[in-house]
Amino acid sequence: MIEKRVHGKLIKPYEVNADASGKVLENIKAALKKANLKDGMTISFHHHFREGDYVINLVMDEIAKMGIKNLVLFPSSLGKVHETLIEHIKSGVISEIHTSGLRGPLAEFISDGNMSKPITIRSHGGRARAIEAGEIKIDIAFLAVPRTDCMGNASGNGSKTQCGSLGYAIVDSKHADQVVLITDDLCDYPNMPRSIVQDNVDMVVVLDAIGDPEGIASGATRYTKNPKELKIAELASKVITSLEYYKDGFSFQTGSGGASLAVTRFLKDQMIKDGIKASFALGGITKPMVDLLEEGYVDCLFDVQSFDLTSTASMYRNERHYEISASEYANPSNKGCMASMLDYVILSALEIDKDFNVNVMTGSDGVIMGASGGHCDTAASAKVTIIVAPLYRGRLATVVDRVTTIITPGDSIDVLVTERGIAINPLRTDLVEKLKKANLPVVEMHELVALAKSIIGEPQPIEFDDMIVANVEYRDGSIIDSIRKRK
Repeated sequence: MIEKRVHGKLIKPYEVNADASGKVLENIKAALKKANLKDGMTISFHHHFREGDYVINLVMDEIAKMGIKNLVLFPSSLGKVHETLIEHIKSGVISEIHTSGLRGPLAEFISDGNMSKPITIRSHGGRARAIEAGEIKIDIAFLAVPRTDCMGNASGNGSKTQCGSLGYAIVDSKHADQVVLITDDLCDYPNMPRSIVQDNVDMVVVLDAIGDPEGIASGATRYTKNPKELKIAELASKVITSLEYYKDGFSFQTGSGGASLAVTRFLKDQMIKDGIKASFALGGITKPMVDLLEEGYVDCLFDVQSFDLTSTASMYRNERHYEISASEYANPSNKGCMASMLDYVILSALEIDKDFNVNVMTGSDGVIMGASGGHCDTAASAKVTIIVAPLYRGRLATVVDRVTTIITPGDSIDVLVTERGIAINPLRTDLVEKLKKANLPVVEMHELVALAKSIIGEPQPIEFDDMIVANVEYRDGSIIDSIRKRK
């Protein structure tokens, strides 16, 4: 072993590497000072830790102590756990927010018009496009990573926390002016396989804890036993298997909602009967997709976000389970996003209207409560886009005359599957005869709207004032809708 001395001290090879990197810092405050954070900068975060995230709140609290003001907050999404950001908006630390999703007290606070500037809602593909096109310049990216070495080779598989794919963080790490990794597992060099690459990383901060494992694993995944949702899922699987795209080598994506997840289970049963195998499944990966991979009914998984512990473990165990960035996933302006290769995508909806426009963002009271996610990205890209939704939830109609907020335009939606029938977009005349021949309960959309009204009644319109609290960007950067302050 060759001896080396640094500042006159004899040290071991790993200690030489750690000292040579100069990247490892003792706390968040040290990173903020070294990065020279200033008023008005844009800072980004990712949401792979979902409701288990500690990092956004820890970083913003430290920034507030330093007296920094007027920051643009640019996370890939925000959740209920980020309620503490309300105080930083009130105090002027945060003046602008760009995000895909928003939930809980923070969403209510913004919906009530408590920010001077409207927030911007972007899809996952639209966010990646805006970053790579230079429309948004990230000054500093603060990226929570379950494991990293001293140089910044980072992954989503740590000893304390696991989140699997870091698909949203990868884009930020490549394009931010400065990248700060925040971890609770600093391992020996080199940390392989890696999601984030060392030559994109400026600093590494080690904390005792960066997230709650239970909150990270739960996310939006919901396995249903609801008979209504199971009926919808079964019908949706029959739509898939009745069309010519269902053949060896077909591709698909399902969402993380109850009915969407159940589609995968029904589809698997039919694939086994027919001896059909899929080429790939895409998007947020869940246990039902992993089961298909491990049992040989899908060739590979492309994972931008691991939704549960099964999918997280699979990505590091199975060589055909691939991590992809948000840009590879759904950026409409790159040289070929994977969403453009989808045969089917199965998505959920809070509302869908007679023109097939879909809302996944605002509730019946006009309050922001969801996320744009990859909804409009995959809906525009797949050969067949299927919405699975009940006719109504509780005393609220899902199929309506006009959605509260358009996230995905109607010309991207091909089929709506409800427990009371299947509506086909008139633009897809090719699908009508095929699905009728399959003896599926095809009905007109206006019939479903009328049926919902006959059961629920005519809803009272939500009252809004003129103040815009959020602008909704379509994946190409155009403004597709605005959300106004509720009265």
